[in-house]
Amino acid sequence: MIHPLQDDLDHILGHVRDGVEELRGARLFVTGGSGFFGKWILESLIWMNQRLNLDCRVTVLTRSPDSFRARAPQLAEHEIISAFEGDIRSFEFPAGTFTHIIHAATESSAKLNAEAPLLMLDTIIAGTRRALDFAKTCGAKKFLFTSSGAVYGKQPPDMTHISEEYPGAPVPFERASAYGHGKRLAEHLCALYADASLEVKIARGFAFVGPYLPLDIHFAIGNFIRDALRGGPIIVQGDGTPRRSYLYAADLAIWLWTILLRGESCRPYNVGGEESLSIAETARSVAGCVSPSMQVEVRGVPNPASAIERYVPSTSRARDELGLTQLIGMKDATRRTLQYFRGRI
Repeated sequence: MIHPLQDDLDHILGHVRDGVEELRGARLFVTGGSGFFGKWILESLIWMNQRLNLDCRVTVLTRSPDSFRARAPQLAEHEIISAFEGDIRSFEFPAGTFTHIIHAATESSAKLNAEAPLLMLDTIIAGTRRALDFAKTCGAKKFLFTSSGAVYGKQPPDMTHISEEYPGAPVPFERASAYGHGKRLAEHLCALYADASLEVKIARGFAFVGPYLPLDIHFAIGNFIRDALRGGPIIVQGDGTPRRSYLYAADLAIWLWTILLRGESCRPYNVGGEESLSIAETARSVAGCVSPSMQVEVRGVPNPASAIERYVPSTSRARDELGLTQLIGMKDATRRTLQYFRGRI
C-alpha cells in the first residue's frame, strides 16, 4: 500500500540522510506525539528508520494511549513506537537510557489561552521542567524544545521580518500573553539545564501548512482549506490585513531534525517561511488552487489608521549556520495540503 505522505517523506529523507547517522541505534523520547509537530516527527522517523535501517526506538508520552491509537493508529501501532501514559507536568520517568528527547507537547489552542491562561502557562513551564528533569535522569545527550515566535511579543509594524536578535517580549499584563510568556520562560529553563552533558536545542516555530494541520481551530490557513474543500466561499473573519508566512510541513520536519542534530546548544533558531502574505492574499491563494471562480469573503473593514500586524520571521540564522531553506513554495504547499485533505473532511 502506498503511503499517503510518501512524496513528502522521501523529500525529508533526501535532505536529512547525511545527518541522521547519529540516530542509528538511538532511543528517543517524544512528547506531543499526537500534535502537528509530533506526527511529522514520528512519520519521518519511521520512514528514515525503514529506509536506512537505523534500528532506533521511540517512546511517546501521551495522556491517553487509547486516544493516541484512535487518532493516529499508523503511528501508535508501529513496531518502533511505544506509548507511555502520563501527563507532561507530572509523568513518571520510564526506565532505561534515552539518547534524544524531543519536547513538542504544548497546547497551542487560542481558546485555551483565552479561557484558561493559568493552565496554559502551567502546562508549558511545568511540562518543560519535567521533560528537562527526565533528560538529565535518563542520560540524554540532546534535547529539542519546540518554542514559538510568540516569545517576541508583537512584531513592530515597521519590521518586515523578525530575527532572533530582537529583544522584544509579550506584554506582561495581557491575559492573552500566557502562551508567549510560557514559551519564553521555558526557553530560560532550557538555558538553566544545558551543560556539557546535555545539549539543548530551541526551534521557534511560526506558521505552517500541510497534512495533519488542524482545520477547525485558530489557524487561518487551515480554516481556508476547510472552506475551500467544502465548496466555498472562503470566509475571512477579520479585515484580511495581518501578514503571515508559511512553511510546509515536510520542510518543517527537515528543519527540526537538523536543529536537533546540528544546531548550537541554547541558540534559538526561527523556523518558518519568509514570503509575507496578508490573510486576504492567503485566502485568495487557497481559492485559486481549487477553482478560479471560488469566492473569498472578507468580512472586516481595514482601518487606515491602524498599523498592519505582522508575524513573519527572518530565517537568516538557520540558513547561514545550518544551510536550511524553504524548499517547497507556498503554492505547491497549498496544493499538497488540499490533496491530502480531499475526502478527509
